[in-house]
Amino acid sequence: MALTGVEERVVSAIAGREAALLEDLRLHVGLPTGGFNADAIEETRERLTGRLERLGASHRRVAAERRPGWLLGGEGTGYEPETSVCSRADRDGSRVLIAGHMDTVHDPGGDFRELSVAGGGKTAVGPGCVDMKGGLVIAVAALEALEECGVDASWSFLLNGDEETGTYHSERAIRDAAKEHDFGLALEPALPGGALAIERVGSGQFVIETSGRAAHAGREFTKGISAVSKLGECLVAVAGMPEPDRGRVLNIGPLRGGVATNAVPDSAAAWGNVRFPDRAAADEMGAMLDALQTEEGELPGVVVRRSFNRPAKPLTAETEALALRARGVAEDLGQSLPFEKTGGVCDGNIMQDAGLPTIDTVGVRGGGLHTRDEWIELDSLVERCQLLALLVARVSAGGSAAR
Repeated sequence: MALTGVEERVVSAIAGREAALLEDLRLHVGLPTGGFNADAIEETRERLTGRLERLGASHRRVAAERRPGWLLGGEGTGYEPETSVCSRADRDGSRVLIAGHMDTVHDPGGDFRELSVAGGGKTAVGPGCVDMKGGLVIAVAALEALEECGVDASWSFLLNGDEETGTYHSERAIRDAAKEHDFGLALEPALPGGALAIERVGSGQFVIETSGRAAHAGREFTKGISAVSKLGECLVAVAGMPEPDRGRVLNIGPLRGGVATNAVPDSAAAWGNVRFPDRAAADEMGAMLDALQTEEGELPGVVVRRSFNRPAKPLTAETEALALRARGVAEDLGQSLPFEKTGGVCDGNIMQDAGLPTIDTVGVRGGGLHTRDEWIELDSLVERCQLLALLVARVSAGGSAAR
């Protein structure tokens, strides 16, 4: 359908913010929010929630839940980020939950710290520029543009600081917020070509810990029981478990074992990640990992700890309907919005599992996620901001009507 007069004003207002969007992105990319860096996360929170409060939103902070101690990430910082929920309800009707994460995967102490615009001004490179500093920037700007143009909308904006490490601190806050809303939008970057992810796999973490008996490798080798050798047996077993054609993936990452080459190691461990298309596959893989365990007191011993906390996000009729509404907005703006599946996971998985129809790649376009080549297509700052603003207006309580 054609844009209404007020929608055209929103689109124009956002186009006029092009330079401001770039400068806001530059500011937030320069805040190193990886590695549970408390100062940068809290400054990001203060800047974003302050702008939302000026739009009339209330702001509540939800205490962090504890995460399993065996998980990797966040060791030694002592910082457990709270979750911020900023809410504004103009009138009764559909309520939209917008979710974004402030953290990145990038080392806050590294030298990859700034936004660098390429020659020609079409793209830029920077830590978190697409995942998801760009998404945060356009979402706040979209809500500001709606306010500027007198568009009623009922929304909440949820900001967490631990999505990249599994959303353990903020999962309960997300689930609780999801139950209070009618539609969900997560600010993950668009898939290649600007596509919208309409179906995602689930994921989980695990660790295999093995125990043995320490001994001097030269004097008493036969008295020792190698935990590393036992871990090697487990890794061979895990290597036979994946079936990518069925969507079943198990990947082993960091390893630890032994303290010296001349000592039989009495402990070892391997951390891993799983991906699965549905609950049945998750249960199947969980049972396979659990089967590696030995009886208590047995040497060599094996203990498996796992947390499959991000359920799969299948395509549902409700989510498809929301995606089609987003496509309708895109087409009215002269944009395309193809649909695709992805093997990635995000907070949208949790939102939908909590019962909230959710689309979760409404952020900016770019690529190179989680690398030093992470880049953003700068035109997408305006284009996706316009898409997001009109989508919020159309599905929220206020629709597109001016106050």
